[in-house]
Amino acid sequence: MWMEHDKIRKIKKDLYGLIAARGNLAFTEFMGRVEGVAAALADALSSHFYKENNILFPTAMKVIEAGEWKEIRRQFDELGYCCFTPERVEPVIEAEKPTLKVEPGGFIQFETGSLSREEVESLLNALPVDITFVDKDDTVRYFTQSKERIFPRAKAVIGRKVQQCHPQASLPKVVQILEDFRNGRRDRAEFWINLKGRLIHIRYFPVRSKEGNYLGCIEFTQDITDIQKITGEKRLLD
Repeated sequence: MWMEHDKIRKIKKDLYGLIAARGNLAFTEFMGRVEGVAAALADALSSHFYKENNILFPTAMKVIEAGEWKEIRRQFDELGYCCFTPERVEPVIEAEKPTLKVEPGGFIQFETGSLSREEVESLLNALPVDITFVDKDDTVRYFTQSKERIFPRAKAVIGRKVQQCHPQASLPKVVQILEDFRNGRRDRAEFWINLKGRLIHIRYFPVRSKEGNYLGCIEFTQDITDIQKITGEKRLLD
């Protein structure tokens, strides 16, 4: 299904690109090409919807327990919906929040100071980057919830192997990065993409203890569109 999502996105991108270049094509050629791409998109969507309605959803109804559906609905409500918002049928249960061990007085003691749990969580969410942490066993353990997260994530990814959170096309790259971090062959990996007219910078770093033991991998995702426009100096507050 992920592979088909990628295929559908590519067809849509081709369609948008064709429309953007319409001034360079004769009308008959433009319409012919649009018709071909549109037909390919219709076929892909029709096949995808059939698999959802006749394979994916019926299977989910058999293997997902009633209590899990409530949590799934809660997370859907947080992420939002594509084309419609379903009516609320019943109250949704609150997910149990993980407990964090704290020192007496409610503070977590670090080498360079102490913070309360609320301060730690609020501080991380206030950073102008999206952060995700994957532990040494390749399990997703944590992600921040900034107000304008670039790539939305559901809490269902917590506890899941990171290899199960990426489409098949990018999986070899993910595996290579983690193996290079684990074996000390690489100290960072970075990429940048254009997303809806914004330049997104994605960086990965290994997390190691003072003794050099591999503890996991941290991902930073940041919108650097406006940062790229910076010139000169600014020393005064607006």
